[in-house]
Amino acid sequence: MAHEVSPTARALLALEAIQNVPGITARQLGDRLGVTERAARRYVAILREAGLPIDSVSGPYGGYQVGRGLRLPPLTFTAAEAAGLVMAVLEGHRPATDPADLVGGALAKIIRVLPTPVAPLVRSIRDVSGAPPGSAAPGSAVETGECSPPAEARVSPVLTSALIEACAAGRRLRLTYRLAPRWDGDDTPERPMEVDPWAVVLRHSRWYLLCWSHTRDARRVLRVDRIQSAEPMPFMFTPPPGLDALRTLEEHLSQGWNFPVDVLIDAPPDEVAYWLPRSLGVLNPCGETQTRLLASTDNPTWYAGRLAVLPYRFEVTESAELRSAVVKLARRLLAAAGDRPQDYPERVRLTPAT
Repeated sequence: MAHEVSPTARALLALEAIQNVPGITARQLGDRLGVTERAARRYVAILREAGLPIDSVSGPYGGYQVGRGLRLPPLTFTAAEAAGLVMAVLEGHRPATDPADLVGGALAKIIRVLPTPVAPLVRSIRDVSGAPPGSAAPGSAVETGECSPPAEARVSPVLTSALIEACAAGRRLRLTYRLAPRWDGDDTPERPMEVDPWAVVLRHSRWYLLCWSHTRDARRVLRVDRIQSAEPMPFMFTPPPGLDALRTLEEHLSQGWNFPVDVLIDAPPDEVAYWLPRSLGVLNPCGETQTRLLASTDNPTWYAGRLAVLPYRFEVTESAELRSAVVKLARRLLAAAGDRPQDYPERVRLTPAT
């Protein structure tokens, strides 16, 4: 049986509509409340009888508005509204994860006054999506701010809230996931999946779900904008201890592509990490003064350009495709410098691809 909305509740909804849309007409108010224009006028009368200053503005563009002297109740958010607000702020201003930032300080104040059921959810969105200081490589999309996703990559705050709640509760989910469009133009298939959701992470203005897929029996990173539905299941799980969600996500994104990457760099990992973001690969110490970079790529030419920013000597030890791309890039740089090999610094040991 449908739940009947009381006149008092409808009057409060009318007040909210008038506050949000000053000048709203009785007809528009009725449309918002799902009642007739006459009924909308009756709810305005209820508000006035309660002593609220609801003014009527005359003229062709007249309507209702809240008059002076009204003391508004404390600001409240639903979980989905609060999540949507934080997500929008983070997408447009990544330093908002830092309470010392101007916007971040304002966001922290909002989180502090949220009700108990909502605040932990919203705080987890902010905290897990924060890039640590210095993690953006020079010239990267994070540093330059050129990282806005296309409109179709926007995600639902309601769905994202449900995912984060499942992460916090340690509850398995049944998802419907839309796969990437095929190159041949076939309809995009949807795949049912059962996953243990570990964390929801924001990276380069895209939202990802880091999870363990029971369907594939492997760790997976799913784009939240491709999740069509999420249904909680009766099974519980324990996430990996000491999980660094952002680091795990970025290292995962550097693997699984067509061409392997194996590069030996003459510098320790902590120095290399300043120049290469984690999404480019895993940095393993090799002795006391070298780093071995392990990754994969679908675009060796692009990857060679990223390696070129290194101020250290390096050697491509695997992947004929990447080695060839480095050689081509080196020749282009030589040509741009006047093609004087004697002036070329010994930074890269080049072995032509066979």
